[in-house]
Amino acid sequence: MSDVPAEALLITVAPTGAETTKADCPRLPTTLEELVSTAVDCEAAGAAMIHVHIRDDDHRPTLDLARLRDTVTALREATDLVVQLSTGGSVHDPLDARLRVLDAEPDSCSLTMGTTNFGDDVFSNPWPFVCELYQLSQEREIVPEFELFDLGHVAALGRLLGRYGPPYGGRVHCDFVMGVPGGMPGTADALVAGVAALPAEVTSWSATGIGRSTLPVALASLAKGGHLRVGMEDVLTISRGVPVDSNAQLVQRAVGLGALAQRRPMSTAEARDFLGTRSLDSAR
Repeated sequence: MSDVPAEALLITVAPTGAETTKADCPRLPTTLEELVSTAVDCEAAGAAMIHVHIRDDDHRPTLDLARLRDTVTALREATDLVVQLSTGGSVHDPLDARLRVLDAEPDSCSLTMGTTNFGDDVFSNPWPFVCELYQLSQEREIVPEFELFDLGHVAALGRLLGRYGPPYGGRVHCDFVMGVPGGMPGTADALVAGVAALPAEVTSWSATGIGRSTLPVALASLAKGGHLRVGMEDVLTISRGVPVDSNAQLVQRAVGLGALAQRRPMSTAEARDFLGTRSLDSAR
């Protein structure tokens, strides 16, 4: 088991996402230079892991493998952050391209535990794809973060672990993604229900509140002893009607909320131990 103390708070930053356009939000980090600068600032502010979506030269979502590899390399050169690549990409990305994300050799990858309605779209994660992605992560020694958009995803996690055993590193970390239109609501009640249903194999969990649910979910997660994911992928305002200046601003707010709960930011070294990822030296 991890030696990381209970008061340590894992703060993950999700700086870009695949939904918001650069035209609608010029502050969104979409170039590699912007992403690396954001990562440096967020690490200094208290983040220990970065959840990465990338964009092409026209600022559109892409899963281009060369760009993914360059992104992982650049982030490792500039920071000590745990680098987690999204295997969800855009809701329009094909399944085979999403599997190839692991070829970029990140420390961690997202692994969504089922299909969900996503606004007007459908985020497709059929069971055979989930199983293939999970087994590939085990073979590549990449630690998955299991993304849970609904209670059915929690049950599916238990099914997956029962069939294929623990992930690489032996830790089972999941993230509740709450408040997506079509998924579970971003409420304390929903989070309590989800946590109560987690399989016994789960060693840690975090929570993400989308949009207006950001603060209620963060406060409920801290109250339940969980961890936090924040960032401009999930919310673009710092308070009602006030745009976010930067991802670091959201990380700083998470650090402040954690301090109220007598939790302090987890270091990047602690995060690697906590999540069971490869050491920084071996990753580099």
